[in-house]
Amino acid sequence: MTSGTPGLLFGMQKPLIRALAAFALAGALVACAPSRAAIPPASAAPPVNIAETEIAPDAVADTLLTDVRSLDPSIVVELRYATSNNFTGAPLPGYLANRAFLRREAAAALARVQRDLRPQGLGIKIFDAYRPVRATLAMVDWTKRVNRPDLLTDGYIASRSRHNLGLAIDCTLIDLATGRELEMGTPFDTFSAAAHTANASGEAAVNRQRLKVAMEREGFVNYDQEWWHFSFDVERPLRFDKVIR
Repeated sequence: MTSGTPGLLFGMQKPLIRALAAFALAGALVACAPSRAAIPPASAAPPVNIAETEIAPDAVADTLLTDVRSLDPSIVVELRYATSNNFTGAPLPGYLANRAFLRREAAAALARVQRDLRPQGLGIKIFDAYRPVRATLAMVDWTKRVNRPDLLTDGYIASRSRHNLGLAIDCTLIDLATGRELEMGTPFDTFSAAAHTANASGEAAVNRQRLKVAMEREGFVNYDQEWWHFSFDVERPLRFDKVIR
């Protein structure tokens, strides 16, 4: 062995030492990073159709549904299906008054949304809330009359709706001082990709996100094909067909 051999061996060990150090650093970074399972998934919109269950008696509906304006009269209600100003061109059966009902839990959450929006000079305007089963069936019949089955298959009209549970709401934002609706990019009940929550730009995109954030903060979940549609969960939901009076 010559006197130069130790230096040669040490030189050969340097790449190995650097490789081992890099491997150790990579392992430490993996250990510190959160696992995929530890990251909570984003809230997903529920499917458009609910399970077909028995319709609860009106007496039960009376105990579980409440008029949202009884909790906050500053909420504006403009039930489109009680008028001819909707996609069918006629009032739907079961809508005899301009009153928005929801399950009590959902109504309380909506009142909190209104409270949180008020300091911004904004409020909620409701296009639809609880919907009698007979009205949903009338919508399905309309799609058959006008030969638009695609509206059912594409998820724009439900044959068994969360509205029937009193757990869905169609709404927008308004300026409380003027009552003017904020720009959302499309009218209510636009059956196209333009109404998908993410499909907007500029002022409309900002306002859609403002509505979504305000609603989701209180437990509502947006249906991503309709910027105006939000649902709320309760245990053991029931379907109702009580007429809105």
